[in-house]
Amino acid sequence: MTRTTTRLRTVLGVVVIALAATATAWVRLGPVSRGTGWAEDTGLFFREHLALGPLGSLFHPYAGYLHLVPRLVVDAAFALPIDRYALTVSLVCCALVGVVCAALFVLARDVVRPWPLRLVLAAVPVLLPSAPWEVTGNAANLHTFALVLSPWLFAYRARTRWGAALAAVAAVLVTCTEIQAVLFLPLLVVAWLPLRQAGRVRLLALPVTLAALAGGAAQVVTALTTERTSTPGDPSLVDVVAGYLFTVVGGIWSADVGAVGRAVVADGWVVLVVPTVLLLAVLVVATICARWRGRVLLVALPVGSAVVWGAAMVANASADAAWSSADPAVLTGATPSRYAAAAGLLLTSAVVVAAATLVDPGRRAARQPSDPVRLDRTGGPARAVRAGTGWLVVALVVTAWVGAAAPGPTTRDGGPEWQPQFRDARAACRADPDRRTVLVRTAPWSARVPCTLVLRDG
Repeated sequence: MTRTTTRLRTVLGVVVIALAATATAWVRLGPVSRGTGWAEDTGLFFREHLALGPLGSLFHPYAGYLHLVPRLVVDAAFALPIDRYALTVSLVCCALVGVVCAALFVLARDVVRPWPLRLVLAAVPVLLPSAPWEVTGNAANLHTFALVLSPWLFAYRARTRWGAALAAVAAVLVTCTEIQAVLFLPLLVVAWLPLRQAGRVRLLALPVTLAALAGGAAQVVTALTTERTSTPGDPSLVDVVAGYLFTVVGGIWSADVGAVGRAVVADGWVVLVVPTVLLLAVLVVATICARWRGRVLLVALPVGSAVVWGAAMVANASADAAWSSADPAVLTGATPSRYAAAAGLLLTSAVVVAAATLVDPGRRAARQPSDPVRLDRTGGPARAVRAGTGWLVVALVVTAWVGAAAPGPTTRDGGPEWQPQFRDARAACRADPDRRTVLVRTAPWSARVPCTLVLRDG
């Protein structure tokens, strides 16, 4: 097989993954949700596009941060008829999540070698049980998926100039969309470590390094110079841990967080502590077995997951529910948290990497008598046990995803859908030539749409 044929097959496979992931994200939303405008998409981003223009709004801070990709999505949606705005935003956002899935498949090849397990890793962003609830299919929460991509992007070692250029562009988009991506900037060191052609690898690592550092610096400067109006939380360490167990660990297995709450109320926190301890054991053993690059990710992903959740509770009072002492009604009535989504995606990614490492830890030269004692990675009963454990973990993850391709509960299930309102909107604008805007209801707010836009495409 020629090199060109191999590359074409690889590109085709990546495109298929992106399309399949896009379709999965789209289907999981359901028709009402994907046709309903959400929060900032039809609120602040919408208004600032009108007030500042497509270019002027791109790097305009909001809530203390830059939101480059969401604003690009809004700009793209304005290019189509305005009555299809909500559908366009949903479709573009699902497509971008599909691109993230395909990127994970490519970027993880040095760490997750078996392609079937890498395919499981690539599916994490669209098959997390709670993803449709709030983070999928809207621009306001695209930063969640940017964060999940960032550790893989920064640690990736490009082989070609095209790969280095694409990684640099992606780094700008990621860092200028999600400020917490700066947590993973130390992983850029991995991109500089040598392959077979050391000098070339170091040169190819330069674009992504400069892009990531520049984007991260822009976010930090914006955060330091822009007021953030959200009310901060004041959690105790126990509340942070309890909230992580409940919303993050519980949320990676079931979208029905209320069912997790009912189990906690009935049997105590042990129903979450025991599986978490087992999960930690799997991560620790996999880290010991992994090659050094795998070890870096197996530490960075779960630690990043915990830090992201803790930061969310400290920065947002709405995430700080005093989880350790919450009333039973709060636990049984809980719904998925957008703050837990990023932490859950990072944790699930770590679990899949751990399982892949146990199944295939990679080749290693035979141990010399003078070498320190290590776990046997070449064969024998211990190897079989580790591989069996890895496949069991994969089976548990996939089992949690069973039925996830069907539409799940979302914050937009009740509408109101955007497009059906434009029949009355056009009539109102035509009836009164002096009328400047019409009110279009969204979830959970509403949008003032200029009559010039309403009548432009009608």
